[in-house]
Amino acid sequence: MGLATLICFALSFTLAIVGSAQRVFVLTDISNEPDDTMSLVRFLLYSNEFDVEGIVATTSTWLRNTTAPDQIKAVMNAYGEVLSNLNVHAAGYPSLENQLSKVRSGLPVYGLQGVGEGKDSEGSDLLIEVADKEDPEGRPLWVPTWGGANVLAQALWKVSNTRSPEEVKKFVSKLRVYTISDQDDSGVWIRRNYPDLFYIVSIHAFSAYDGATWGGISTPTPGADQFIVSPEWLKTNIQIGPYGKMYPDIAFIMEGDTPSFLYLIPNGLGVPEQPSYGTWGGRYESIDGISSIFSDVADTVVSKVDGNTYTTNRATIWRWREAFQNDFAARMQWTLSSNFSACNHQPIVIVNGQDGTLPVEISAKGGETITVDASESHDPDAGDELSFNWFQYKEPSSKRASGDGGPAAPDFDFHSTQNSTSLQVTIPEGIKQGTYHIILEVSDSGTPKLFRYRRVLITAA
Repeated sequence: MGLATLICFALSFTLAIVGSAQRVFVLTDISNEPDDTMSLVRFLLYSNEFDVEGIVATTSTWLRNTTAPDQIKAVMNAYGEVLSNLNVHAAGYPSLENQLSKVRSGLPVYGLQGVGEGKDSEGSDLLIEVADKEDPEGRPLWVPTWGGANVLAQALWKVSNTRSPEEVKKFVSKLRVYTISDQDDSGVWIRRNYPDLFYIVSIHAFSAYDGATWGGISTPTPGADQFIVSPEWLKTNIQIGPYGKMYPDIAFIMEGDTPSFLYLIPNGLGVPEQPSYGTWGGRYESIDGISSIFSDVADTVVSKVDGNTYTTNRATIWRWREAFQNDFAARMQWTLSSNFSACNHQPIVIVNGQDGTLPVEISAKGGETITVDASESHDPDAGDELSFNWFQYKEPSSKRASGDGGPAAPDFDFHSTQNSTSLQVTIPEGIKQGTYHIILEVSDSGTPKLFRYRRVLITAA
């Protein structure tokens, strides 16, 4: 079996388990500061995109002796007030009763003080219960972790102390973690004791968040659009209506936890099982090239704000800031209206006759010119026109192209069709075997302007 065939097989296996809504189990130190409540307000507006299996109130280094499940429920009750409007604009929003039934609490103790014999909580029990479920589609359970991780640590401890090694291995294989740095001492313990656990984390000195990738959501950063995450913008676009009023003012950072689920939104950009591909929630790579621990890497981006080029890990998030903020604003508008035509909705992207959000896979040889057709794409809103932007996403291609993390992927010739519905692209002569990434970004002419994507994976033979 050749390298190109192996690559195609691996990609097909990965994509086979990510075509449906992701199963999600949130851990949040809500009430520590406003940003967890901010993130929860946004999260519930996207709950139609996920299978929400649990939302657990936890502690963290900033909230050591208490948990606040009632605050989760308060936001959910406000969600219930606008649910009928949301259902006009998109299918799949869970009922208020369903949402409330998923709320639990961890122990009101810090970190590893909540791990060991007699340290079970309703949160850790529920995590074990839902992870044990045999999902018909073989979907893993994603655990976005907004605070401390001791609920997860206790679940792992209990399984390890009550089951066989083979059963523990099976349990661990079902979990996927995206944690907003380490906010207690249990995250490091988890990674030391379960090195095979799929774990996305910004690794740095404890509480030294200045350089963490997730800061790209809203931290003032050269090249990033700061107005669209400003208090003024939020007041006009988010803090509106009976649900938007639940969104608090910024205290330290706007929604530092949100990248953990932006990463999972099925918008055609990301593949959750492949952190190196990049999504609204950032881009990450294995810390040693072989392990299942993924941490910060950089993208090189030309800023839309000042036209300068920046190479930084936070650019893996802020490069998409207009898109994810506009999408949030559009959904908040949905909460205000029972009239579908009064609001904007996301474009529907179809590439080479394939709808959905999974990448489009193409095999090609060096020197070959291929056509990628998105002319069937359309918008659900009458009168909205679509704009097309095709571009190479070189960073995910680089290591596969060079084999050693060396020179970036070569430039592809787009024959001046990068803003057309149909892309013509020539694969360079002598290209190395590997997978190369092209992104189609489709935006509409509605207000606010909304974006959707398709990733084209070209396997060079």
